[in-house]
Amino acid sequence: GCKWIEVEMIGGGGGGAGSGTTAGGGGAGGNTTFGSSLLAANGGAGATNAAGGAGGSASGGYFNKAGASGGHGSGITNQWGGRGAASTFGDGGHEGQPNQAAGGAATANSGAGGGGAGCGATVNSGGGGGSGGYLRAIINNPNASYSYAVGAGGTAGTAGSGGVAGGAGGSGVIIVTEHYN
Repeated sequence: GCKWIEVEMIGGGGGGAGSGTTAGGGGAGGNTTFGSSLLAANGGAGATNAAGGAGGSASGGYFNKAGASGGHGSGITNQWGGRGAASTFGDGGHEGQPNQAAGGAATANSGAGGGGAGCGATVNSGGGGGSGGYLRAIINNPNASYSYAVGAGGTAGTAGSGGVAGGAGGSGVIIVTEHYN
């Protein structure tokens, strides 16, 4: 007897990069999908070195919003990391401080990006991860069931020589509201 459903969803956020020489980049957030090829909210990109990760895209909804890009780190010593990109569902991970503080993880189940690591005497603070794409959709006369997948958050970038790790991105989420006559 369900007449229509509202779907709101976001892809996983990208991870923040680590700091130091030859630090690891953050992992990309996973894609959130609903229906075999109906709705897609793609994950944000992980940060690479000091560059912030790009936001993910979204398609299939009546409202499709690309995720935000993560903040940039720096290629010089004693600098802040980049802030993880915020999303519709929560804050991005905090940026690591110049005293080599690790980047913060994004808010759980938010699709936000992880924070980049700060650096000390060794160059290269990490960039922040991008947030996942976001969408809203209305499906009239819905099927009895749909396949779906919730995107995982991107992994934190590893510490390089003389540095610390970045923060993990937040996983995606799907919210479905059913409407009956």
